[in-house]
Amino acid sequence: MQFEVTSTPVKAVKVTFTAGFSRRYTGNIREFEVQAKNIRGVIRAMNDLYPGLGETLEEETSIAIDGVIHEVDYTQAVKPGSEVFFIPRIEGG
Repeated sequence: MQFEVTSTPVKAVKVTFTAGFSRRYTGNIREFEVQAKNIRGVIRAMNDLYPGLGETLEEETSIAIDGVIHEVDYTQAVKPGSEVFFIPRIEGG
């Protein structure tokens, strides 16, 4: 008896930046698709594309997943096809 092994393709997570953020850090590229299961994976994937960006994302942004702003929890799961939006933090004084 033979079995065929197939794998279900994993859909990517869509990552979006604001225009100003993308102008500063990604050469005006605002949207990306990365493979990740949680926010930590998203940040690592972006850091692989733009070395040093991971630290900037951790220190200077808030995170919205599918339109809902979340407390920064790097283990927060992201589903295939989710949209992760990095929002520059507003600092007050």
